[in-house]
Amino acid sequence: MSLENQTADLSALRINRSSTQDSPSPGSKARLKLLAGLIVIAAIVFAGFWLVPQIFDPPAEVQLAPVLLSSPSQANAVLTASGYVVAQRKAAVASKATGRLEYLGVVEGDRVKRGQILARLEDADLRANLDQARANLRLNEAELKDAQQWLARQKTLLEKGLTTQADLDAADTRHQRVLAAIEVAKALVVGAEVSLENTLIRAPFDGTVLTKNADVGEMVAPMAASVSSRSAVVTIADMSSLQVEADVSESNIERIVPNQPCEITLDAYPETRYQGFVAKIVPTADRAKATVMVKVGFNSYDSKVLPEMSAKVLFLSKPSDVSPADMRSMLTVPLTAVATRNGKKVVYLVRENLAVEVPVTVGKELGSLIEIKEGLSVGEKVIGKLDEGIANGTKVKVQ
Repeated sequence: MSLENQTADLSALRINRSSTQDSPSPGSKARLKLLAGLIVIAAIVFAGFWLVPQIFDPPAEVQLAPVLLSSPSQANAVLTASGYVVAQRKAAVASKATGRLEYLGVVEGDRVKRGQILARLEDADLRANLDQARANLRLNEAELKDAQQWLARQKTLLEKGLTTQADLDAADTRHQRVLAAIEVAKALVVGAEVSLENTLIRAPFDGTVLTKNADVGEMVAPMAASVSSRSAVVTIADMSSLQVEADVSESNIERIVPNQPCEITLDAYPETRYQGFVAKIVPTADRAKATVMVKVGFNSYDSKVLPEMSAKVLFLSKPSDVSPADMRSMLTVPLTAVATRNGKKVVYLVRENLAVEVPVTVGKELGSLIEIKEGLSVGEKVIGKLDEGIANGTKVKVQ
């Protein structure tokens, strides 16, 4: 074979690409379109299964109300305020002298009488000053006796002509000087006694020790001049002067009048109610809080009432007609939270976004509240406002 024939044959060679890339058949394309359509239809059905109930049967929006302990006087309440028990007669008892605390005779909770010695400072130097002042007074008093005798002798001698007027005047001057020295000595004695008395820290009134601010061995100064010194040694309060100081909003202060009846509840003893009255409306407002302080006095109270306890005050429109024996607290819910279903009184709790019906036994109505005798406990929360659309198992959404 010649070289020319080989060249011609190679140039005639071609690669048939259509044979290596087979195009899908019309049947395959139809199956793919069918599969995609089924996926879209399934997604639409799935979304509709969840969205349609939300659109056409949405959950009912509700608000919850707590089950509270309320008073029988709630029906007459015109306003509620919070505050603290405060002793109107209270003192941080300090020393007028500066020195080291030598004796402390009381601890927290002790009852003291007016004038009782609570503590004493070291006083050895002051006692020495008092002894010196008294000795100086005795010295001048002895000098006075001699001056009086000399003055009397000069008067007698002058009457007999045995002395001169100048000698008599000198004796009188000496006598007057000794009298003045005695007055100075007496004043020094009084000053030393006062300084010694200032080392004794006494109770200014009958009361109870609330806090102990210093210990034996510490330095005590009237103004606590340094970090290591104390000013107040103890704090005492007159426990017969306790009142509740409550903050009332400026917008509601017009509802409060002097001597208005009140009911006081301590947060520590929510079951106990104390009758009281508006003792004073402080004639100034708190600019930061926009409130006015109202002082509420107790008609009577027991030893459970202590200073700085938090309290709630019900301001009443008229005096409570409930006897002290019936002043028990009761469980209450809003009137709108109780419905009648199949002849029974019920309320609804919310559990897992469903309304759960709870039968209850109700008692007396207290204004916008109603007593719950059985079925609930304090602290639980019920649906606060019911309508016909809320039943057992109703889907709800808490606002």
